[in-house]
Amino acid sequence: MTQLDTKRNAVARKREELAKLNQDLAKEQAKQTPLRSKIISANATIKRTRSESTIKSRLKDIERAEKSIAAIEKKCAELQSKIGKADKALASAEKAYQRAQADEDRKRQQESERQMQSVNSSLEKQSRMHAALREEVEQMKALPSTITVLFIGASPTDAGHLRLDEEARSIQKRIRLSDYRDSIRFESRWAVRPSDIFQAINETDPTVVHFSGHGAENGDLALMNPDGTTKLVSQKAMSQAMATASDKIRLVVFNACFSAVQAKGAAESIEASIGMKTSIGDDAACVFAAQLYSTLGFGYSVGKAFAQAKAALMLEGIPEESTPELFTRDGADAFGLILVEPEGSNSDPKGL
Repeated sequence: MTQLDTKRNAVARKREELAKLNQDLAKEQAKQTPLRSKIISANATIKRTRSESTIKSRLKDIERAEKSIAAIEKKCAELQSKIGKADKALASAEKAYQRAQADEDRKRQQESERQMQSVNSSLEKQSRMHAALREEVEQMKALPSTITVLFIGASPTDAGHLRLDEEARSIQKRIRLSDYRDSIRFESRWAVRPSDIFQAINETDPTVVHFSGHGAENGDLALMNPDGTTKLVSQKAMSQAMATASDKIRLVVFNACFSAVQAKGAAESIEASIGMKTSIGDDAACVFAAQLYSTLGFGYSVGKAFAQAKAALMLEGIPEESTPELFTRDGADAFGLILVEPEGSNSDPKGL
């Protein structure tokens, strides 16, 4: 129990005590009325009668009633004294509670300010990291015979925080360590809204579109409203968007929970797509994506890259290898789909 709760309970007890004393006083005061009526009645009888015995009897009744009234008045005086003390005790308890409430409000305000400072610090750190990522991407732009991977990230403020920057960093690192790193250009878009999808695709003309973020159990993807909150996009809407986007897109990756339905819909118009059957953790998402693009960067097929990415989860001891699912368009062969085929390379692209 907190100090504030203790003070609050103390006030409640003092109020109950005061109410009980006032009730007792009212009961005692009520006892005087019938006694005073009895005295009045006895005096009236004395005035009317000439009987000496009757007069003596009524005088005794009056004497007894007056004694009872005196006893009651003494008890009332004691109760009134207790009521006065109880009033003071209640006032003191209420002041103590108000002080405790003020202290609690100050602590909450200080905690709120601390959290805001932490959020601002985190945002500044992410901004620096994003700037560094953008600088690295700019250094890869002038490479010959490139494919573009468009990384689309969305982590709404009203949903759980995702380590999207870590995922993007892991992908870029593994691409740089691959044989054909100069043939892969990495573009990223952050805090993406539905209206940003076509803008990003038209600007980058990607070969691969990679969505990373939250997914709902019904297959909807969580993009962002202008205020940073969640904007759900249906499978039908995303499938239509992919169907009408650049003809250059050959692979779509939905690295989000419950996104298999999105991938299946995208495969109606795109050669290959990858989605998640159920929820997927941050670590699994990072490991899977990093290995997928690493294998593609060595010139292997989409089918080979998908298989190695699942195996990477097992090697890391992450029991989510059955979560990713690969879909292909009718007539397409994932193991024959080679995305990185650098011109002028002496090495043949690798399929299986």
